[in-house]
Amino acid sequence: MTSSLHSLLRKIIAKGALRLTDHTGQVEMLGDGSGPPVAIRFTDADAQEAIANDPALKLGEMYMEGRMLLEEGDIYDFLALVKANTRSEALTWKMIGLGLARMAAAQISMRLPVNHNRRNVAHHYDLSAKLFALFLDEDWQYSCAYFNPPGISLVDAQAAKKRHIAAKLLLEPAMKVLEIGSGWGGMAMYLAEAAGVDVTGITLSQEQLRVSQVRAEKRGLAGGVRFMLQDYRYLPPQKYDRIVSVGMFEHVGIGSYGTFFCKVADVLADDGVMLLHAIGRPKPSYATNPFIEKYIFPGGYIPSLGEVLPAIEKADLLVRDVEVLPLHYAYTLRHWRQRFVARKEEVLAIYDERFFRMWEFYLAGSEMAFTHEDLFIFQIQIAKSQFTVPDNRDYITAAEEKYRAFEANRPPLEPVEF
Repeated sequence: MTSSLHSLLRKIIAKGALRLTDHTGQVEMLGDGSGPPVAIRFTDADAQEAIANDPALKLGEMYMEGRMLLEEGDIYDFLALVKANTRSEALTWKMIGLGLARMAAAQISMRLPVNHNRRNVAHHYDLSAKLFALFLDEDWQYSCAYFNPPGISLVDAQAAKKRHIAAKLLLEPAMKVLEIGSGWGGMAMYLAEAAGVDVTGITLSQEQLRVSQVRAEKRGLAGGVRFMLQDYRYLPPQKYDRIVSVGMFEHVGIGSYGTFFCKVADVLADDGVMLLHAIGRPKPSYATNPFIEKYIFPGGYIPSLGEVLPAIEKADLLVRDVEVLPLHYAYTLRHWRQRFVARKEEVLAIYDERFFRMWEFYLAGSEMAFTHEDLFIFQIQIAKSQFTVPDNRDYITAAEEKYRAFEANRPPLEPVEF
């Protein structure tokens, strides 16, 4: 075997056990034989060369198109094996050049005064709601769960996440709450029922808006919970006691961080509190993974804390608390991927095999990013006054106990009918 891909993998795979079968049926064993075996097979020579030339994009594409097949192990196992072995000396000048070009293009795109928010959101979130219902929990939480204590179920971990966020918001009855990026309505409904607050949720997804409104109406919350198709940039001049944003900030783009936090400052009451929950990385990357950018989340960017905090400061907002959740999203993504794969036939009834493999790769690659690339979740508590938030964290535990008691008597969530 003398293809460019074989030469590349020989440089990379020092540990582990990888069986590589090329399009002619020739087999090569790579690694030291340790650990669980992984076996891949290629259907054509062009697929091998494509990956060798541009693995960041073409690995996902060749898997998605069925031209790279897993014969032992799954796609996460293969990605983790490669990532655990990857060394900088395996990079070619072509890979480095492509990476630099993508960074430059991403930085320019994110700073252009063109608002593609609605188009980018629709690309992902306006997929059929039936798809998300197959692998999310019963409350349709499409963001990192909080596995505290460790080993709890996905359903319990998502409840723990909502409880933890609600506690940090220091809610009181009748407060006006804004949720930026309201998803399918689960967080807004939880806050309204648990704390008696009035919630306005905004989204750019027509499908999320539809499902949210149906869910709120079925629970009798239409009077105190409302959802709108609204870009945060153009929010009307109204003050909110509390603002929460979960899993939305990754879509803002580094060029708009100033706009985002200036808008937060405009609509947050002087004694208000915001909780921002988002994915972070240990240092700037300047661009999104090209497969994720092209097929999953166009226009998205995962920042480092060092890229976020200056924008908060420039908006004259105060950071009151920062918490990092290191591996909780890896656990969440594994649950989602296992549930997604287990219901493959139902996915194929909505979309096709290519779509299924695309999303399996997305879920596996995202999980691998948290287990092998040090991505994490951060929760930043923001205020305008240093006296709005207590000077110790005991209140969080106390509030969580109160919300746990509420959950014990909360009516079950109704399934959404399609």
